[in-house]
Amino acid sequence: MTELHVEIWSDIACPWCYIGKRRFAAALDSFEHRDQVRVTWRSFELQPDAEHSSAHPGLTELAMLSERKGLPVEQVRQMFAQVTALAAEVGLAYDFDTVVPANTFDAHRLVHVAGDLGGADAAAEVVERLMSAHFEHGRVVDDVDVLVEVAGEAGLDTAAVRAALATDAGAGAVRADEAEAAALGVQGVPFFVAGRRLGVSGAQPVEVFAQLLAQAWRDANPPLAIPTIAGAADAEACGPDGC
Repeated sequence: MTELHVEIWSDIACPWCYIGKRRFAAALDSFEHRDQVRVTWRSFELQPDAEHSSAHPGLTELAMLSERKGLPVEQVRQMFAQVTALAAEVGLAYDFDTVVPANTFDAHRLVHVAGDLGGADAAAEVVERLMSAHFEHGRVVDDVDVLVEVAGEAGLDTAAVRAALATDAGAGAVRADEAEAAALGVQGVPFFVAGRRLGVSGAQPVEVFAQLLAQAWRDANPPLAIPTIAGAADAEACGPDGC
């Protein structure tokens, strides 16, 4: 049977990406061919021009979003409360009061570095830990020391990670992911592509992700069908019920 490759474009600082990650994982866990599904995490920056957190010490996610979108603070609080409640349904404990606005480019570089050092599983673990660090623990995900700590928590060699991040390692891979997203027409994240045949956008319900996996699997592994000669009439034959 053909392996199914699922690619997920996401941003570390996207609350729906973390929720979508958990919902997709639930669908994958119940998928009968889950051992033959390979998942690759792709980079996408929602704010590629975002300033480094050090440029605005003490800036909160609440104040940043209120200013950027021109919304009253109370309206943003209500938005955060709604997202927090949905996150709790999939076992996540969002704490927007501690979230630090950050530029995520280096965090995305870290995911690719993790993949180079430890493979796809290491990259996936780093994605999980980065999102948790940002949304649940108020850690600064554009701080190199924090990134190295996260890598160590994921089981990677921290000296190797620090050395890689001191160069432009992973930068080309991040830009390549983003260019590919643009070519595919991806305008928002999370965005899931299965087998380069089917795509779905957003933190969909588990049932939708289950449908995505099932349909993409069928497309990649069509049932064997033998073509018959065009125009040939049925002739005598035997079947399960006799001749």
